[in-house]
Amino acid sequence: MMASEPTRQADAGPQGEISPLRFAGPESFDIVAQSRPETLAGVTSVVCVPTFKRPDMLEATLRSLATQAGSHDFAVIVVENEGREQAGATRAKALLDAGLFKGFVIVESRQGNCKAYNAAWRCALTRFPALQHVLGIDDDEEAEPGWLAAFLAAAATAPAELFGGSVRPVFADRSRAWLAAHPVFRSHYQTSGPVPMLYSSANYLIRRSVLERLGFPFLDESFDFTGGGDTDFFTRAKAAGFRFWWVQEAAQREAMPQRRSEFGWIAARGLRNGAISAAIQRRQNPGPAGRAKVLAKSLALLAASVPRGIALGLKTRSGTIGLYHAQVALGRLMSEFGIANEQYRKPEKN
Repeated sequence: MMASEPTRQADAGPQGEISPLRFAGPESFDIVAQSRPETLAGVTSVVCVPTFKRPDMLEATLRSLATQAGSHDFAVIVVENEGREQAGATRAKALLDAGLFKGFVIVESRQGNCKAYNAAWRCALTRFPALQHVLGIDDDEEAEPGWLAAFLAAAATAPAELFGGSVRPVFADRSRAWLAAHPVFRSHYQTSGPVPMLYSSANYLIRRSVLERLGFPFLDESFDFTGGGDTDFFTRAKAAGFRFWWVQEAAQREAMPQRRSEFGWIAARGLRNGAISAAIQRRQNPGPAGRAKVLAKSLALLAASVPRGIALGLKTRSGTIGLYHAQVALGRLMSEFGIANEQYRKPEKN
């Protein structure tokens, strides 16, 4: 489903929440813990943290937020996306009760990363009347001490509505650290300033106006298990005229377990990236002519992947990294036949 154009009329829900959007249907999430409303009334920045079966890593994420430099007033929304054991929600509730952070702990029991983001952003818009921007960090990431300050400084001055920051991979197998040069682990940009577009929701700040303009559901839930809902969202934001900015200093580090340094996982991620890019381009170019255009681009990328792959392999001194362009092209072609790698179907194995 694509996001519909929202109305501008305030929407007061059964609990008194206020939002400039009208949401179709009841909320899909449950609130299991929250701070006192008076402590949240003036909060302008809300950090959203989706989690799935990683309570220890989630705690590390939340503790990294608690040690942010500066005196910035912000809140956190933890959205548990595992509806049975809810280990992440249990851990987050204990930390909220202990005063580590303020905000909400909610449960979106319908599995899917887009569903989790939609729940978190809806909660932010309807529970924080002074909200100006939402930020995001995953439960396998930790924010550097200056992360929030760097984002807020950029948002205060930069002529843009969507901001991205750098993510540094930290490999459990340190002998595989050379994989940091691989495109699936490397940030898209390395220098702060205006950029054409963002592609990942791993590290972001988004102004409230973007969510209000694009409407609910913010992320297309058909991308729940393949990934790519964030890229689709950013693509629609760009088409709507919003601007993008890179903040290199808004840095995070991401834990890379052993499985993510294995060839099979890396190859699958390359195929997945290709499938996502083709799927989004088919949406932009509907009809037989559009599909033919996307197919032609896929074939051209496959042909170009040989010289590009050789160049990348020589530059990084790695045949594994050099295969990436071919994997992307093959993923695009496989998607023409309905083959998609659902790496997020079992997030605990991702």
